[in-house]
Amino acid sequence: MIKQAVIAVSVGVSTPMSGGVFAAQEKHIFEVSVDIPTLGFYVIPSEADWIHREQTLPWDIHTSTLLGLRKSFDVKTDGSAIEARLENFPYLTAGGDSRDNIVLRVSFNGKELAQDPTPRQVVSVEEATAGRRVQLEIVPREQAGGYKPGEYNGTVNIVFNVAAPAG
Repeated sequence: MIKQAVIAVSVGVSTPMSGGVFAAQEKHIFEVSVDIPTLGFYVIPSEADWIHREQTLPWDIHTSTLLGLRKSFDVKTDGSAIEARLENFPYLTAGGDSRDNIVLRVSFNGKELAQDPTPRQVVSVEEATAGRRVQLEIVPREQAGGYKPGEYNGTVNIVFNVAAPAG
């Protein structure tokens, strides 16, 4: 059935081209990709349309409050817990005085992550083996004197791995 649809489209497209006359033409080029996880271990966003795009933390102008980001992830392993750590210290910067940086608190499944070489268990063996949907939460920490005006950017890098079996 798919081959028939492709052939029909090819014939339909090639017929107007043989006339050599175009009143208008549109061309669309886009990238297509897929990341198929191993069923033995995965930590993937439940909604795939956001992960590769910059996320904007909402600013509430009425209360002068910077709000956080919450997203769901589906997680599963073949029989071990899942661990995570931050690869870099999480903050937003406007490129000026580092005292104006906005430090972020990053939690996964309710467990706060740190930039530490030793990862922290974020999903238990039981939860990970059964498969579960958990929350990623990125929230700004309170800043003494409030937030300074500016355009801030930053990157949050989280490394997930399967915990070594308890032995």
